[in-house]
Amino acid sequence: MIEFEIKDMSCGHCVGSITKAITALDPGAKVLAELPTHRVRVESGVPRAQLEHALRDAGYPPTPVL
Repeated sequence: MIEFEIKDMSCGHCVGSITKAITALDPGAKVLAELPTHRVRVESGVPRAQLEHALRDAGYPPTPVL
């Protein structure tokens, strides 16, 4: 499970855009977004760096949570 903090995620539309960016890379990815904490958890075989790049390209720069 890969976890990111996305400070710009503030509404359901944001969650949809983030989910779309991730599933474009991995259609089988599981995405769990928590708006109150601005956290997104991703279960995917795609490397973290590729997910980060896709999120930045979608306009949602992530901060990795270790």
